[in-house]
Amino acid sequence: MKKNVLIIGAGGVAHVAAHKCAQHNDILGEICIASRRPEKCDKIIESVRRKNNIKDGSKKVYSRTVDALDVAATSRLIEETKSEIVINLGSAFVNMSVLEACLNTGVAYMDTAIHEVPEKVCEDPPWYANYEWKRKDRCQKKGVTAILGIGFDPGVVNAYAALAVKDHFDKIDTIDILDVNAGKHGKFFATNFDPEINFREFKKVWTWIDRQWVSKPVHSDKWTYDFPLVGPQPVYLTGHDELHSLSRNIDANSIRFWMGFSDHYINCFNVLKNIGLLSEKPVRTAEGLEVVPLKVLKACLPDPLSLAPNYSGYTCIGNLVKGEKDGKYKEVFIYNTCDHAACYREVESQAISYTAGVPPAAAAILIAQGVWDPKTMVNVEELDPDPLLKLLDRIGLPTQIEDRTPAVEKIA
Repeated sequence: MKKNVLIIGAGGVAHVAAHKCAQHNDILGEICIASRRPEKCDKIIESVRRKNNIKDGSKKVYSRTVDALDVAATSRLIEETKSEIVINLGSAFVNMSVLEACLNTGVAYMDTAIHEVPEKVCEDPPWYANYEWKRKDRCQKKGVTAILGIGFDPGVVNAYAALAVKDHFDKIDTIDILDVNAGKHGKFFATNFDPEINFREFKKVWTWIDRQWVSKPVHSDKWTYDFPLVGPQPVYLTGHDELHSLSRNIDANSIRFWMGFSDHYINCFNVLKNIGLLSEKPVRTAEGLEVVPLKVLKACLPDPLSLAPNYSGYTCIGNLVKGEKDGKYKEVFIYNTCDHAACYREVESQAISYTAGVPPAAAAILIAQGVWDPKTMVNVEELDPDPLLKLLDRIGLPTQIEDRTPAVEKIA
């Protein structure tokens, strides 16, 4: 049984994961939160204690300082903290450095987003083949468990796809992953997670249609979908991490990702893009100072965690799956809805961070218990979805399944 968790990163998702790990520290053991800024880690620990979320008071919840790009330093930290599970929730730029440290020390690794390098945006697909999958053989040879993309999307939606294959369909035609935030935060404009990573996603849309990669302009395809609880919402075809493993591991003709954006968000986005503030390339000011416009914009926008106290409304994220079962057409929506206000009451977070931060804590529990411990590198859809979804049902992210098969098709 593995124990002791090292959480790398101190943003909104790490905040939630720390709360959830502390709630289950009777299983997970001691919890260390580490980042370049230990004061941010300490604020998370203060929140965990304020909400009385430490189940076993005899186990330590503490902070350390680390530069996660420094493989040797991260390896030493893993050994010094006697951590056997590393939850990497730092910037996507540090993923491969942290994975290398886990390979050095033989401990379990997980992350919630695909690896990126600063100078490359929206690389050729499949993205996992560019960095992560190149290390799969080494993980297998060393018996290192590496679970890639175990947030909500990617993560839980991958498990939803595996569940659809396992229990609901004989043949799948299309999986449409739909993500909408119908909440209100009271700010003129903000992103719900790291603005830099958020905007880097919107340079180009890579999507999987008719069993091939198709490139489309950003925000060019719009659809209004009638979501449970939040009703009809506009969503836009967007490139996203999970497509790059699901296209390989799930037998489906098309797999697409749609994200909800309000008209106001799209207007702000277009202005920022058109004046160059979404660029990741450095520019020089009249004073001779070199700056990256996207990093300046990130510094100007609200910290996503700061949105939590005033957030209201719901998120809805799920998979609309279309295919055949027993020779008949079938359509189901497998989804979760999450309440911003309820998340704040429990862990002082908003629902976007909550939906991304609870799944890695759940995966850590499953690794600790030996339920999920493949001793190689996997994407979530390669694992049995049942243990994860049953655990999430109990700890804050229940799965719901709605039959959306049109009546005319049922009769036919």
